[in-house]
Amino acid sequence: MENHGLLVLTALLVLAFKVSVAQWTPATATFYGGSDASGTMGGACGYGNLYNAGYGTNSAALSTALFNNGAWCGACFTITCDSSKTPSCKQGTSITITATNFCPPNYALASDNGGWCNPPRQHFDMSQPAWTTIAVYQAGIVPVNYRRVPCQRSGGMRFTVNGNDYFDLVLVANVGGSGVVTQTWIRGSSTDWMVMSRNWGAYWQSNAYLRGQSLSFMVQTDDGRVVTASNVAPSNWWFGGTYTTWVQF
Repeated sequence: MENHGLLVLTALLVLAFKVSVAQWTPATATFYGGSDASGTMGGACGYGNLYNAGYGTNSAALSTALFNNGAWCGACFTITCDSSKTPSCKQGTSITITATNFCPPNYALASDNGGWCNPPRQHFDMSQPAWTTIAVYQAGIVPVNYRRVPCQRSGGMRFTVNGNDYFDLVLVANVGGSGVVTQTWIRGSSTDWMVMSRNWGAYWQSNAYLRGQSLSFMVQTDDGRVVTASNVAPSNWWFGGTYTTWVQF
């Protein structure tokens, strides 16, 4: 019975490991934004300057099928060009990117004639520096394979507070681990924890008056992990300020 139990436990662990490993999925890719990636700054996730947000130039805009109305902002994907389908690949290369923008559909064009981001196509419109890591510049669109991977970040999470006295709009950036935020809470030094709601992209909102209080945040990612960043912003915080913590997933 003991050996049987051990075998069952081992089988379950192996199954859990297999389930946790993301599979390669076929998609397509293009590029935008120029050789310095300046045209990729901003975007539908709201990160603004991608250097300030911790993401740099290894980024991509996702098609409708992947963007999920902003729910996958901050997700990381490893992408490799499929050299079995095109000579435009740089063989043996891959790049890990962060989802920072939305690639809108163009229903006036067929998906094989410029409407690359039309549903249901899974497509990455990559920054040019990321693209030229895996494919030649002259290629217009290439077949790729991708899989979601954990995000490796330098330093801690960053919280930018915007809004007004009764409308705190907080950008949560530089999130490691899963990278995808599914829930955020805020607490003033004189309040209990309060649930925030997603406003758009990576922005979360609260309607509490928190002036003159230091601010703490609790962040949950889509793998269920929760991290608390205490007293991130001092009591004299201001709207437009970015506050960094060493706390990370």
